[in-house]
Amino acid sequence: MFVPDLLVTPVDEERGEETSHVSAALAELVVEITSRSNARHDRITKPAACATAGIPLYLLVDRWAPGGPTATLYGEPKGDVYRLLSAAKFGDPLKVPAPFDLVIDTGEFPEA
Repeated sequence: MFVPDLLVTPVDEERGEETSHVSAALAELVVEITSRSNARHDRITKPAACATAGIPLYLLVDRWAPGGPTATLYGEPKGDVYRLLSAAKFGDPLKVPAPFDLVIDTGEFPEA
């Protein structure tokens, strides 16, 4: 079981606030924010598990990326692999497709 930094699911009024567990089948987006100590886990292990679970979108906010701070959106899971949908250096916009249809201003992300 993984606990993501952010999990987006549809509102379920019947589930109630007392439930802390959510089935991966309900997830529409998982967001992971790396730290130095967990970057490899967030880049490799977690996306493979999320893709296997069929979670449509995985957003990795990685200020420790080898090429510099980057936000990377993955989607279209197949087996334990995602397809790269888009990537943005911090400061560039990142488009998130339906059902969200939004643009994230990564200029607001702290680089240090």
